[in-house]
Order: sequence, then C-alpha cells, then structure tokens
Amino acid sequence: MPFVSTNPDILPQRPVFASILSNTLLSMVPGISGAGTTPEKTLFTPVLDAELIAEGSISSMPVRPNTPTGCPTPASITRAIMEMIGLSPLFINAGLAHRPTVPCLDVYGIPGDDPRFGDAVPAAELLFNRGKSLGTFLGQVSDLVVLGECVPGGTTTSLCVLRALGYPARVSSSFIENPVSMKEEVWRIVSERISESGISSPLDAVRIGGDPMIAVGAGIAASYPGHLILAGGTQMLSVAAVVRAMGRPVPRIATTCYVRDDASANFEEIADLIGSETFYIDPGFGELGHSGLARYCIGEVKEGMGAGGAMLLAYLLGHSPAAIRRKILEFAHAYS
Repeated sequence: MPFVSTNPDILPQRPVFASILSNTLLSMVPGISGAGTTPEKTLFTPVLDAELIAEGSISSMPVRPNTPTGCPTPASITRAIMEMIGLSPLFINAGLAHRPTVPCLDVYGIPGDDPRFGDAVPAAELLFNRGKSLGTFLGQVSDLVVLGECVPGGTTTSLCVLRALGYPARVSSSFIENPVSMKEEVWRIVSERISESGISSPLDAVRIGGDPMIAVGAGIAASYPGHLILAGGTQMLSVAAVVRAMGRPVPRIATTCYVRDDASANFEEIADLIGSETFYIDPGFGELGHSGLARYCIGEVKEGMGAGGAMLLAYLLGHSPAAIRRKILEFAHAYS
C-alpha cells in the first residue's frame, strides 16, 4: 500500500501536535498492558514517553526507549518526527499518577479507577467540559491539531466504552499475543454494572468504564473548529464514538497499518460503523533493515503516542515517505 492510504487534502499553516497523558489503574493488572516492563512501571510510561518526545532522551529514570525485545517505542517515532518538522509538542495532563517532568496543560484530573470495582471516571463530565475549553483555545492558535494519547491499559477501557455505546468492538494490544480473555473478563464485569445502572448519556459510558483521556479527548474534538485528526488506534475510536453519540461531527483518525491489520481486533469495521474517515500509515518498517522496527510488522506495539498521526503530519508538511523513514531509522539506531 502507499505511505498514506488516502490523501487528507489538508495544507496546514499553523499545525499543533498534542498528546493527552493519563493513567488507568487497570494497567496494574498483570498481563493486561505491555506499556511498561512491570505492571507498576506502566504508571510511569506516559511521563517517560512525554519526556523522550519533548527532550530527545529520558533522563529522569534509567530506562531506554525500547521494549525488552529491542523494539523502538512509538514515542521514539514521534520524537524523530518532531525533530524533522521542527515542532514543539503540546502535552495535556488528563489524570497522571506521577508528576510529569515536562511542561503540560493540566485539566486537574486524577487517574482512572479500575472499572471492575466502581466508576472509572466519576468526573467524566467535568473533564469533558475542560477538554472543550482546550479545544476552543487551540482553535484560536492553530488550523490543524493532530491529537495523540498515552494511556497504558487504555485499549481495555476503550473496549468497555465502545461496547457500552453499542459497538461490537474487538480491540488491539501492544502485545503480539493480545490478552483478549483478560479484556473480555473486564468487560463482562463492567457490562453487569451497566445493566444494573443503565446509561443515559455517552459520558456515562466513560464514567463507568473509561479513562480520563477519553473524556478530555472528546471535549477537545467537540469544540475544536479547525481540522482535527485523532492520532491513535482503538483508544481514539472510543473518543470518536463518544463524540458521535453526542450528535457532533465525527473526527477523523490516523493510525498505522499495523493496527488495521491486527487480526485479533476489528479496527476498520468499527471505524466504518462510527463514521470516522481513517488514514492508515504504512511506514514500511520491515524494509528498513532494523530488527527492532521490523517487530511492528509481526504485531508488537503497533501504535502509540500519536506515532501514526505524527508521520501523517510530516507528510502533510511536505516531507517524503523516504525522508520520514530515514529520520525514524536514524533515531532508532541511536538507541540500538
């Protein structure tokens, strides 16, 4: 396939790359998230990824921007692209467990709770309205926002939100072997809670089973007046689904071909049902001669920290696919 599945036909003059950072305590369940070497360390991942993207390296903890198998993290890709296009990223703290080490806009949320035991985001409506304020502000300073996210465990909370809104979703994973049975068990418990209480608004789905990122992202998408591209996989589907359920225009999505081609999920089907125009990026990582990047092609990691949207943004700004690949490879080799 081509580098971009279809041409977005956008010529941005004042683009912003932003990423929403959040935690859900679901990531502490052993085996449910691969976004960290241990369940406890998943709570640090958004902070460390933002540090890498903003500063080019991680200095606050002795970690490298690779998975244990040597696969460069999506944050590595996003950092390489930010260097290439000369853009300073914007980070939004929607509810982190640990204080960020780089500047962030803060909506003063708290980490999402484990939805098996109670409401995951009691302040979902408040966070949505704060997201709307950010969307209005961003509309005053930009004509395009590429909006990414980092929420370890977020594919499971997104599964709950999508299912609660009536979509037959199967979600992706950063693992090669998707822990589908674990995610389905979480949904089984959450669905019982929904059956008991019912849902009267789209934000009820976020409150009961989601995470803070979904609430803030939906608020931004509901109010931003320019071109908005949600940069991510399953988690951004849940944002788009919430926005559609509110009767607002459905945002577009950019993700990698590795998410689309995940046989354990049904991203393309759900995107079509929601009505989100989706741009699939094929970075050709299997052809670059880097064993770590090639692991994306066998289903490791797949997407994250807005990597697919960042590559699309570089393309929209006039950089060739070959140049984009070279820059990513250059950054990956620096940590090999």
